[in-house]
Amino acid sequence: MSFTFMSSPIDNSIAREALRTRLLTDLAADRVPHAIMFCGPQQAGKLAMALDFARALLCQHPQPDGQPCGQCISCRMAAKLEHPDLHFAFPIVKDAKTKTEEATSDIFIKEWRAQLIENPYFDLDQWLIVMGAENQQAKYYVAEAANIARKLVLKSNQGGRKVMLIWLPEKMNAETANALLKLFEEPPAGTHFIMVSDEPDLMLATILSRTQRILVPPMPDDEWRSVCPEKDEGQDFELFVRLMRLAYQRKAKELREWADEVSAMGRERQKQFLAFAQRMARENFIYNFQQPELNSLTTEQEAFSRNFARFVNERNIISFTDELQRAETDIVQNVNPRMVFFGLALQIIVLLKS
Repeated sequence: MSFTFMSSPIDNSIAREALRTRLLTDLAADRVPHAIMFCGPQQAGKLAMALDFARALLCQHPQPDGQPCGQCISCRMAAKLEHPDLHFAFPIVKDAKTKTEEATSDIFIKEWRAQLIENPYFDLDQWLIVMGAENQQAKYYVAEAANIARKLVLKSNQGGRKVMLIWLPEKMNAETANALLKLFEEPPAGTHFIMVSDEPDLMLATILSRTQRILVPPMPDDEWRSVCPEKDEGQDFELFVRLMRLAYQRKAKELREWADEVSAMGRERQKQFLAFAQRMARENFIYNFQQPELNSLTTEQEAFSRNFARFVNERNIISFTDELQRAETDIVQNVNPRMVFFGLALQIIVLLKS
C-alpha cells in the first residue's frame, strides 16, 4: 500500500480520507499485515492516525466497512488507553537512579497515556518537556526489546488481537533493533506492530524489510494549527538572529561564545534549533518573491526578514541548507557540538558575503 502526497490542501484531505478508508477496508477483509509503519512529515499527524487504527484493530464488533463500533468493552477501554492488549513503546530519558536493565517505556507510561489523551499531535521536543528532560536525548534502551517480547508472548487478555504501537523506532540502536528482529520475523499469533516514524531511513534495514510502509499526506495548514500544540520558538529565533548578525559583522570571538552557548544545550534542543534554522533559511529565500501568501512567519520574524531576506538568495540558498543539514547530521552522530556550531558559524560568514 502506498500513497503519494498531493499538492493542494483539498487533495491532501481527500488522500487522507482515502488512506483511512483503505486501512479499514483491509481490516474488514482481514488483510492487515502484522507490521505496518506510518511515515510522513510532522504535519501528517501520524501518531493520531496510528492510534485510531490500533483502536479499530481491537474492536470486538466492527461494522462491515471496518469502522469500530465504539460500544463494545474493547472500544471503551481503548478510548481511555486502558485496553490490556494495547501496548506502547517510545523513546525515554533515563535518570541516574534507574538501572539500564530497567529503562523501558513503562517508566513514563502514565505520562504517555495522559499526553495521548490530551493531544496526540505532539513531537519529540514536546515529549521531552513532558518527561522533564528538555536538554537530554531520548532513545530506546536495549531493555525495551525484552519488555516488548514479554508483553506479546502472553495470551490476549480479551481473546482478540494484540497491538504494539512503537513511536519513533528510529531511536533504537542496532542492538535493540536486532533483539526485536525475531519478533518481527515470527510474531505471536494475532499480534500487530504499528510503528510511527519521522525518519524511517534511519532504521535497521532488516526491520524495514519486514514492515509495510504507509505514507501519510500532511494535514491542511488550518486543520494542523487547530490541533497541534503551539511551540515556543522564541529562543530558536533569538539564536538564529544573533548568529546571522554576528556572522555578517564577522565577530569571531562573539561567534565562539554563541557556539559555546548552543553547545551547552542538549542534543535534541540543538537538532530543534537546526531544523528551525533550515526553515528560516527557506522562509527568507521565499520572502524575496514578495508573495506574502507563500510565507509562514510571525510578526517578529517578518520584521527581521524584511531586511535580512536579501542575503539569502539563489546564489547561496542551496549551500545554506546544506551547511545546516550537515550540522544536524553531525549532531545526530555525536560529533563535538562546539566544533559543529563554530564551524557552522564560520561557514555562515562566507555564505552571507557571497
